[in-house]
Amino acid sequence: MSARNQGAGPLDATSSLRRVLGLTEVTAGGVGIIIGAGIYVLLGAATAHAGSLVWVAFLFAAVLSALTGLSYAELSSMFPSAAGEYEYTRRALPEWVAFVIGWTMIAGLVVAAATVSIGFGRYARYFLEIDARAAALGLLAAVSMVAMGGVKQSARLTVGLSAVQVGGLVLVIAIGVPHVGDVNLFTGPGVAGVLGAAALVFFAFIGFDEVITLAEETRDPTRTVPRALLLALGLSTILYIAVAIAAVSVLGAEALAASPRPLADVMAHVLGHRGATVVAAIAVMTTTNTTLLTMTAGSRVIYGMARAGALPRTLAAVHPTRGTPVRAIIVAVLVAAGFAAFGEFTVIAAITDFAVYVVFLAVNATVIILRRYHPELPRPFAVPGAIHGVPIVPILGLGSVGLMMIQLEPLAIAFGAALCGVGLGAGWLTRARRLR
Repeated sequence: MSARNQGAGPLDATSSLRRVLGLTEVTAGGVGIIIGAGIYVLLGAATAHAGSLVWVAFLFAAVLSALTGLSYAELSSMFPSAAGEYEYTRRALPEWVAFVIGWTMIAGLVVAAATVSIGFGRYARYFLEIDARAAALGLLAAVSMVAMGGVKQSARLTVGLSAVQVGGLVLVIAIGVPHVGDVNLFTGPGVAGVLGAAALVFFAFIGFDEVITLAEETRDPTRTVPRALLLALGLSTILYIAVAIAAVSVLGAEALAASPRPLADVMAHVLGHRGATVVAAIAVMTTTNTTLLTMTAGSRVIYGMARAGALPRTLAAVHPTRGTPVRAIIVAVLVAAGFAAFGEFTVIAAITDFAVYVVFLAVNATVIILRRYHPELPRPFAVPGAIHGVPIVPILGLGSVGLMMIQLEPLAIAFGAALCGVGLGAGWLTRARRLR
């Protein structure tokens, strides 16, 4: 059999991605990227702020996320594109602003992949004597091969790993059910404590927006993508709140707040010392899934921007038999590997945080501008509620993102601003090259 028949044919810069994904696969991808390792480490710190009201903090953070989520749903129904935020923003704002937003989104996704892969390496050491960064690089290489193999294959793996992630949280909930009522869930330090905890756990919801990067590989994307985005956010919210209630009920607020491994301690209540092993195993699969999903999303934004001419068009090449943007995937994994090998964990995490907030601001602003100046555009899904044509939800979304943004450390703001500056320079060079 020839190499071409085996799926190793030359790349085709004119090919498009294949529409093979349905609601189940896209929703699973959303849930998989939202429910990362954050819940395993953030719950204790959030409880230190909110006490037994920590579940309210998750609910509040979910509402804040939903405000921007609805803006994403409207735009994804209007412009189903792999380039996502870049494509949305250029419809309402100058091209250079759209480029910076797309650039920032790519950087945030690729750097997030590096961050999560390092987390994988740390959990892998529970089972193997291996350097954490070496394990991170090995994971990045492995997920890039999966991503190149085809989106349908990646989706099957994502569905399986997402089921494991959800199963781990369901186990915590099941352990806590008999204890519900042992702790008063309506007492705590008050509004200030809940707000502080909400700012912390807001990071556990980041990722719902990556559903949009699968738009060009989804059947009927104008209906499926908005539904999958909101479904993923809703399912994750239910799981988070239930886990918070279960954990507080089993350990009590004081013990939960003091625990460095809150969910492991909840599982140990029933499983004994095996609880830590179960959590480590779930975390290995969770970080694998999140790395795969962020790498896939990042490569799709690169592909979409290259196809639009904002990045070198060679990066829009698609494998003719696998239907994957191979060059975009290679670029994404090489940059992620560089951060994983040489970057400081806290620095690269800070870049991701800033990037997400900047993009969220742009998305909410885009909805407002398009409603004001282009009300005639078809909107298969429209954010409800408007006064004199101005949508209220995106305005609230801007406020919520601003509220979360001021919680960032100065380091995150400094590195994020530098990232945007590099994006401006890259955009200028790209534009100059196109005009030659």
